[in-house]
Amino acid sequence: MSFSSFLKDRLAQLMIFLAGYLIMLCFFGGYHAGGGQIAVISVCYWSTVAAALVYGYLREHGFFKRAFDSLKGLDKKYLLPEMTEEPAFLEGRLFSEMLYEAGKSMCENVSMHSRRADDFREYIELWVHEVKLPIASLSLMAHNDGEQGERYSAQLARIDSYIENVLYYSRSENANKDYIIKETPLGRAFKESALKSREALQQRNVTVNTQGLDKRVMTDAKWLEYIFTQLTANSLKYFSPDRPPEISIFTEEDEQCITLHFRDNGIGIPQSDLPYIFEKSFTGENGRLHSKSTGMGLYITGSLCRKLGHKVTAASAPGEYTDIMISFGKNDIYRPEAE
Repeated sequence: MSFSSFLKDRLAQLMIFLAGYLIMLCFFGGYHAGGGQIAVISVCYWSTVAAALVYGYLREHGFFKRAFDSLKGLDKKYLLPEMTEEPAFLEGRLFSEMLYEAGKSMCENVSMHSRRADDFREYIELWVHEVKLPIASLSLMAHNDGEQGERYSAQLARIDSYIENVLYYSRSENANKDYIIKETPLGRAFKESALKSREALQQRNVTVNTQGLDKRVMTDAKWLEYIFTQLTANSLKYFSPDRPPEISIFTEEDEQCITLHFRDNGIGIPQSDLPYIFEKSFTGENGRLHSKSTGMGLYITGSLCRKLGHKVTAASAPGEYTDIMISFGKNDIYRPEAE
């Protein structure tokens, strides 16, 4: 707040002071006061006005400057009322009280919606666990029903995959409360995910090549296994009919990180879509051609990688390949994404 803006805000007061001064001069003229007397009284009058304005400016300027400095240093801006000292002038105290009440109302409102979201997430997780039981029973029945059962099993596997996506999506928003970071063999995590996708891979006659998965990285094994499953499911959607399907998983290592490559020889991703494939519900050009696409698989994958502290990127050549790259840092101190 500059002094000029302060004076402009009090222009009405200055006009009142000026009007009072002109009235005072009229009285002095009526009583035939001397020029020296008028000059002394004028100096005293305007000095008093100037002192009052300067004092008011310094008082308000100091308060708002400290408030703005505190605001800039806060990650959570809504905590400003708690960090601001009580001002020494009435307008400031009224403003602080209004700010405190507004912040209190906002926190109560956020807490209410947060509780509702938590309740809904708990219900979804309970529903997923309940619905998996009849799906498992149907899968067992289909397995014992010969060739016809195999077709049912494939559809049940798809349903089970979609339900698992719901579960992991509901948990991904609070993944920091549900992970254990420790040394995890890449090979073991991929093996567990490949077992879940075995039937789908066999039905499509997919060739899986692995190299360098003997490395160990700092991550959560369960979430990494799910990421592998999502990447496999995404590749299965977009294989090219012009060549045998193939998935290659390999690693590169340097001083800072270990980079995992998950590459398929599918139809690829247009360059215009690459910057957006990890955004929520983005399906892009390929998604419009494949009705099975929801745009959620890569979004959940990207979200989990960021929350686990891993960097995820993608490269692709349309008609040739898609390569999803996950970089696992080698820092001694693990630093997940700030919440």
